Amino acid sequence: MPHIHDKKIKQLEQLATKVREDIIEMLLEAKSGHSAGPLGMADIFTAFYFHILHHDPKNPALPDRDRLILSNGHICPVRYAVMARSGYFPRTWLKTLRKFGSPLQGHPERLRLAGIETTSGPLGSGLSQAVGLSYAARLDQKKWRTYCLTSDGEHEAGVHWEAVMFAGKNKLSNLTVVVDRNNIQIDGVTEEIMPLEPLRAKYESFNWHVLECSGHDIGAFISAIEEAKSIYEKPTVIIAHTIPGRGVSFMEKKFEWHGIPPNKEQATLALAELRTLEGKIISEHQ
Repeated sequence: MPHIHDKKIKQLEQLATKVREDIIEMLLEAKSGHSAGPLGMADIFTAFYFHILHHDPKNPALPDRDRLILSNGHICPVRYAVMARSGYFPRTWLKTLRKFGSPLQGHPERLRLAGIETTSGPLGSGLSQAVGLSYAARLDQKKWRTYCLTSDGEHEAGVHWEAVMFAGKNKLSNLTVVVDRNNIQIDGVTEEIMPLEPLRAKYESFNWHVLECSGHDIGAFISAIEEAKSIYEKPTVIIAHTIPGRGVSFMEKKFEWHGIPPNKEQATLALAELRTLEGKIISEHQ
């Protein structure tokens, strides 16, 4: 992966803000869906699709493409927005989110949309799918990598830790997991509902290489991905600290926005904030 310059980082930051605008507009049109998680992960998804992944939007089945697994499928609006902007399908499709017959369902479905590797749904199961892909790549002596995006809340599921153990035992160095450490879930704060800490030590005890960074510092996140690619003896997990609802002040850090969309008035306020932020990024770039 080539060095990323400050100019490119600013471009990615601006694009991530546009993605957040797309998310608000999609959720308003759908009148259902999740707000906090997709907004919080916009920087990471933008970094993946516009810098990190080896992929081809015009050839989604590219044999040596990297595989990106979204375990917490309910945050799919951010993935759809980034995929549309990178050329997988027309951006006009975004307004069909969650509508009957749309390829953009409330959880990604592999058979409905090219470029989706697995169907998401039951929380905690995504890492098992990613581990299977990573192990298959090793058996087939393929060089593509598998990335698995997970929520912190789904770490409460036992099946997730079974996959953690398998990956550590088999030293799946071609696997990188990203934990969206936003500290919320649908019923409240993770550390009150089912404490995850010490999360870093738990992964290390299963023979994982552990990195931590801000999920909103695109340069730092890309550097973490680069370090993960240099680790040959174990899988890597990146604990990405994010702010749920990032970019929309009245949504930030509020678990109540985990599973609801904005109404028209709220969407208007959110878009105004995001467009102001986008303008600030542009002025800093000039």
